[in-house]
Amino acid sequence: MESLISNYWWVLVALLCLVLYKYILRFLFGMVIVPEDRIGLITKKFVLLGSDRELPDGRIIAIKGEAGFQGKTLAPGLYFGMWFWQYSVTMEQFTIIPEGKIGLIMAKDGAEIPTGNILGQKVESDNFQDAVKFLENGGQRGRQTAYITSGSYRINTMLFQVSVTDMVRIQESMVGIVTTLDGLPIEANQIAGKLVEGHNNFQDFDAFVKQGGNRGLQPQVILAGSYNLNPWAIQLEEIPMTEIAIGYVGVVISFIGKEGDDLTGADFKHGNIVAKGSKGVWLEPLGPGKYPINKYIMKVELVPTTNLVLNWASARSEAHNLDKNLSTITVRSRDGFPFNLDVAQIIHVPTTEAPKVIARFGNMVNLVSQVLEPTIGNYFRNSAQGSDVIAFLSTRKERQESAKEHIRKVLDEYNVNAVDTLIGDIVPPESLMKTLTDRKIAEEQKVTYETQKQAQETRQGMEKETAIADMQKDIVKAQQSVEIAERTASATVKKSEGDAAGVKLAVGAEAEATKMRAHAEAEATKARAQADSEAIKLRASAEAEQISLTGSAEAGKILAVGKSTAEAYELAVKALGGENFTRYKITEELSKGNVKLIPDVLIGGNGGNHGGSAMDGLLGLKLMELMDPEKRKEVVDVAEIVETKQKPKKDNINP
Repeated sequence: MESLISNYWWVLVALLCLVLYKYILRFLFGMVIVPEDRIGLITKKFVLLGSDRELPDGRIIAIKGEAGFQGKTLAPGLYFGMWFWQYSVTMEQFTIIPEGKIGLIMAKDGAEIPTGNILGQKVESDNFQDAVKFLENGGQRGRQTAYITSGSYRINTMLFQVSVTDMVRIQESMVGIVTTLDGLPIEANQIAGKLVEGHNNFQDFDAFVKQGGNRGLQPQVILAGSYNLNPWAIQLEEIPMTEIAIGYVGVVISFIGKEGDDLTGADFKHGNIVAKGSKGVWLEPLGPGKYPINKYIMKVELVPTTNLVLNWASARSEAHNLDKNLSTITVRSRDGFPFNLDVAQIIHVPTTEAPKVIARFGNMVNLVSQVLEPTIGNYFRNSAQGSDVIAFLSTRKERQESAKEHIRKVLDEYNVNAVDTLIGDIVPPESLMKTLTDRKIAEEQKVTYETQKQAQETRQGMEKETAIADMQKDIVKAQQSVEIAERTASATVKKSEGDAAGVKLAVGAEAEATKMRAHAEAEATKARAQADSEAIKLRASAEAEQISLTGSAEAGKILAVGKSTAEAYELAVKALGGENFTRYKITEELSKGNVKLIPDVLIGGNGGNHGGSAMDGLLGLKLMELMDPEKRKEVVDVAEIVETKQKPKKDNINP
């Protein structure tokens, strides 16, 4: 074993040298190897010669070879002369800033920050990777305005302390309100700093400071996006953008800016309206849309430009809520009755008048509470005071028109248009309402009775007219029947006349009889139709008139029949002669009564040519006795008429 060790000792030495080569080289040559992902931080333990090699008071980083922490660092590589007894080298990882982050730098050494400032100004130092240059260029100790973005850096951590923080992101439809923590003080009588350009949305804070930017609230805002903002220099508040809906305008009230000239003229004495950018109410309002408004330096009052309805009603409120504090108006009448009424007022604020309204009242709520509420409430209280409840109810329309005119004149003085005034529900006292209800019910009952009476009268008239209309059909039918009968009679007469011309001697008497019969029937039909027509027409009026007319009609009928019969007999007598006609009628009646014309025992005798025998006379008397009494009387009457008419002829023959 000993021989083995004695033969291979050099192998053990070689292995130890291989393992401890860094220390050996460091001991022999002062060699230091810095890996590729490291940085070497140097600490000098002592200075061999010279007292000027000591660090100045207040400094902790050596930049001129003094003992202590060295500003110079060792990048990855091989270095000699770094003797271990004089130098201590610490390997430190690179400083890595991830994506979406920034690195905030705080310097542990450097010049004093000027009084009034809280951040060290940026100096050229290769993004804080050259500590010596940072200190030589006047870098200040403390928090730095500058920062490093995402990436890898060789930072001397003995001088710089790095804090990683997130980038700032402003969401869509949002706006960032900026407050700076360093800079010049804000000017007197101002609430925000002056507007400074050229700092890239506060990402270059050193440029902001160099251009005289003020600490505190800034007029400039930041829109949606991602920004590298140093939170030691910038405080950011994210708020929604100011949205002006359709139907509204935004009147801008600026709290910063120079004092502007009043643009309203001498007639408007309720506030100054200035141009855009000046302090005060801007003359030009903002239209519908979204605006990045800094709510701390300016205010936007929304003014509706459409018709606006305000309700003085406890149970109703519009979506705009301007009338949420309005309630039903309670008034007292002249006769001492309190009652409630609801009122709706429609107003319109023109776009060009909106700044004046805001300059005068500050907002729309003040317009309602300071003008509309007392004006409308007092008007209706005064109006009710001069009238009793019933009169107020009955003259509602007139009072509404009067209120509309009065309120229009008042609102014109405040640059507001009164579109309409409407009176809603009126609620009288319950006791008075019961009295009015009872009275109204009585009046309505009276009207109902009158209506029912008129309805009955109308129904009676309708029934009368219905009866007349129903009779009209019968009247027309009767008239048509009369006309038909007349035409039939006329046709029969003409036919009889034509037949009489051909057989005048043979059937003359019968034709005349037919003519007269037809005429008699026509007259009878006409009379009967007229009687029926008159009876139907006057049936609704009186039964007596009907009976009278019916009797007259029957009398006319009998007269007409008798007349026609007489005329027929007269014609027959003319044609046959008196005696022959008498015999004819007697024979006709006897045949109707089934009386034998030839007796079983005939008594004969001779007589003269003119007077006849006694037997003829007896036979005639016997035949007369066998006849019907009425027929016998008729025959006798006809015979007498014929005898009377024949006497003149005899007288002419035998004077």
